[in-house]
Amino acid sequence: MAKTEDPSTHQSGKRREPPFQKKYREFWLAERAAAWLYRELAKIADQGNDADTLERLAQAEDRHAAHWAELLGRSGITDLTFAKPPRRERWLAWIGRRFGLDKVLPMLIRLEAADAGKYLNVQEAPQSMSEEEVQHGRSLAMLGHGTASRIADVESRHRVSSGSALRAATFGINDGLVSNLSLVMGVAGGTGNTEIILLAGIAGLFAGAFSMGTGEYISVRSQRELYEREIEIEQEELRAFPEEERDELAMIYRAKGIEPEAADKLAERIMLRPTAALDTLVREELGLDPNDLASPWVAAFSSFFAFAIGAFVPVLPFLLTEGGLALGLAAGLAAAVLAMVGLMISVLTGRSGAWSAFRMLFVGAISAGITFGVGSLVGTTIG
Repeated sequence: MAKTEDPSTHQSGKRREPPFQKKYREFWLAERAAAWLYRELAKIADQGNDADTLERLAQAEDRHAAHWAELLGRSGITDLTFAKPPRRERWLAWIGRRFGLDKVLPMLIRLEAADAGKYLNVQEAPQSMSEEEVQHGRSLAMLGHGTASRIADVESRHRVSSGSALRAATFGINDGLVSNLSLVMGVAGGTGNTEIILLAGIAGLFAGAFSMGTGEYISVRSQRELYEREIEIEQEELRAFPEEERDELAMIYRAKGIEPEAADKLAERIMLRPTAALDTLVREELGLDPNDLASPWVAAFSSFFAFAIGAFVPVLPFLLTEGGLALGLAAGLAAAVLAMVGLMISVLTGRSGAWSAFRMLFVGAISAGITFGVGSLVGTTIG
C-alpha cells in the first residue's frame, strides 16, 4: 500500500505551520524587532527621560514577545531565533543614528498609530497588551517634549512654492528643445537628406514627449498615493491619540504666534468635530490640502505638451524648406526660443535676464555643436 503524504508538510518534508502558529510567530517577531529598535534608539537619545522612555518601551515589547513565545512553546514550537531585525527596523535605526532621533520620531509615531489596534480582535492577546500598544504611540509623541521645531519641520515637508506650474512648463519646453535640437543637428551632421532629418526629429519629438508624460504620471501618481497614505495615517493617529493630536495642533498655533491660552482653546474647539479636526491637522501638520492633491493625468499631459512644444521648434523649418536653409533656420529659431526660456527662468530665480539667456544659448550651442560633430564623424565613417 502506497504511503499517503501528510498534507500538513511541505514537499521537502518540513511540517507546515498551522495558521495560528504562523500568526503567533509573526507577532513574536514584530515585538522582538520593536524592542531591538527602541534599544538602538535609546543609545542615541539624550540621557534622561527620552532614553528611559525608550528603554521602558523596549521592555514592554519584550514582555509581549515573551507572551507569544510561551504560546508557541505550548503548541510545540521551540526553535525561535532572532538572527537579525527586519529591514524596516534596521532602516529606521540607521536614520536615527545618521540624522538624529527627531528625524525618525514622526515615522515611528505613524507606525505605532497604524498598529495601535492590531490586538483588539485577537483573543489570545491580553487586554493590557492592547492598551500598552496604544500607549506606546502616546509615549513616543512625548519624546523631546513635542517641540514646536519638530512639528514645524513635519509641517513644512510638503509645502509647494508658488510658480510651480510656470516652472514645470518652462523646463519642459527647455528639455524638449535642447534634446530634439541635439538630435536634429546630430542627424543633419551625418546626412543632408531632409526626409531623414525630419523623420528623426518627429520621432524624437514623440519619443521624448511620451517618455516625459509617462514618467511624470508615475511620479505624481506615486506622490499622490504617498500623500493619501499620510492622510490615512493621520486619521489613525487622530483616532488612537486624540489628546496628543490636540496638543500638537495647539503647539502649531503657538508657533504661529497665537497666545498659549487662545491656541489651546482653538485646538480644543477644532477637535470637537472629527472631520474638521482631520482636515485641519492634515493642512497644518503635514502641509497638505486634501482637496487639492495633484492630478497625475494633468501632470502627464502638461509634461507631454510642454516637451512637444519645445521639441517642435527645430523640426518646424524642415517642414517648410530643406538643406542648409532649413538647418540655419532651425538653429536660429532654437536660439531665439532658448533666449526666451532663459528670460523666463530669470523671472523664477531673480537672476539677471541677460545672463540667464546667454547661459541657455551657450548650453544649447555646446550640445548641438557636439552632436553635429559626432553625426558628421559617424556619417563620414559609414558613408
